[in-house]
Amino acid sequence: MPEMTGIDHVYITVSDLEKSERFYDQVLLQALGFRKNKFALAGDPHIQYFNSHFGFVLRPARVIAAHDAYSPGLHHFCLRVDSIAEVESVAGQLRAAGIAATEARRYPEYAPDYAATFFSDPDGIRLEVTNYRQECRERHDNWP
Repeated sequence: MPEMTGIDHVYITVSDLEKSERFYDQVLLQALGFRKNKFALAGDPHIQYFNSHFGFVLRPARVIAAHDAYSPGLHHFCLRVDSIAEVESVAGQLRAAGIAATEARRYPEYAPDYAATFFSDPDGIRLEVTNYRQECRERHDNWP
C-alpha cells in the first residue's frame, strides 16, 4: 500500500486577493520563511507560498460569503514549527505586524508540551502555529 508522505499543497479561496496577499506575506513570508510566486490558472490569478514541505495557494473566490468554522468545511489550519521558542517568536512577529495573534502559551489539555498561537486571516479562516511535540516526533521516528 502506498504511504502518504505529507501534504503537497492547500488551496484557499479569498474574498480580496490583495488584502489576503498582504496578510499571508506577513504570516508565511516574514514569520515562517516561505517563498512566493504568482501564476494564472484558467484566467484567475493565484498566489503560491511554499517551503520545502508543501505549498499554500490563494485564489480569488467566485462567491463571497463569511467563513463559518462550525459549518461543514475547514475548521482551522495548523502550521508546525520545531520548538516552543519558535512558536513564541512567530506570535511576537505577527503581533508586531498588527495581526491579532494570541500570546503563545502552553495547552496541557492537548498535550504536556503543546504550545500554540491562534489568529484569523482577513476572511475569518482560523490559523494556528504549534510546536513539534514529543508525541509527534516519537510517532514519526518509530513508524513501522
